Amino acid sequence: MLDKARGLPADQIFMDIEDAVAPIAKPDARKNIVAALNEGGYDGKVRVVRVNDLTTHWTYRDVIEVVEGAGANLDAIMLPKVQTAEQIHWLDTLLTQIEKTMGYEVGRIGIEAQIENAMGLINVDAIAAASPRVETIIFGPADFMASINMKSLVVGEQPPGYTEGDAYHYILMRILMAARAYDKQAIDGPFLQIRDVDAYRRVAERSAALGFDGKWVLHPGQVDAANEVYSPRQEDYDHAELILDAYDYYTSAEGGALGAVMLGDEMIDEASRKMALVIAAKGRAAGMARTKTFTPPES
Repeated sequence: MLDKARGLPADQIFMDIEDAVAPIAKPDARKNIVAALNEGGYDGKVRVVRVNDLTTHWTYRDVIEVVEGAGANLDAIMLPKVQTAEQIHWLDTLLTQIEKTMGYEVGRIGIEAQIENAMGLINVDAIAAASPRVETIIFGPADFMASINMKSLVVGEQPPGYTEGDAYHYILMRILMAARAYDKQAIDGPFLQIRDVDAYRRVAERSAALGFDGKWVLHPGQVDAANEVYSPRQEDYDHAELILDAYDYYTSAEGGALGAVMLGDEMIDEASRKMALVIAAKGRAAGMARTKTFTPPES
């Protein structure tokens, strides 16, 4: 898996020492991860390691061995089951001590915080604000479902009997608001039915519609669906670029220094520009090419 990840069209790969690794295998997992990171080959991908959560006795050794062994080739540490800001403070302090000891740039290694229970969600604002290292807030659906006694065994799907609305809407929005308030990424968690790509796409579309930046994949077969769902549709990307070009022109002296104008049947203004920037940025990040261009009207 460590080798296969090098060739996948994913924006980020994270190497796991937590739930995917049996307790007796964790020491070897640390060594394998350090070797893989130092061997390289993950060009263009954000490189992250998920350590064990702070209720276990493994966490400090996970962080020390991985960061001391491969910190120069590591972008972030993912801390699962975060419940309080103090847990982020602990990780921040330990990372700073290791960076100073090893001669790494202090503060370069980021933190990804995974929200997986009720206490973590209640404290998500403080968690997002706990350290400049925090880059991403992640929803961990399986442990969260268990923590609130949700009546379901299918991770991410609506629980039986919940027939109206979305049982995850409040959780997703709560994470999204904290992330956006503190300028962090918001990432949706995994969908465990790895061979049902249509179901993965359906579940992903919920968080994508709200504004989440992406979703985990557990299998190469989910990667294309994730990239498709979290990228804008071609017509939306084209429209966003047209709005930006038109607004730039009409607010210039040449265009009449106007603050609100018509683009076809649509009025656009500064708020339109901000919305268009979001869609255009996602499209550019996805490598999309525009198929329409703005032509200023003849004077």
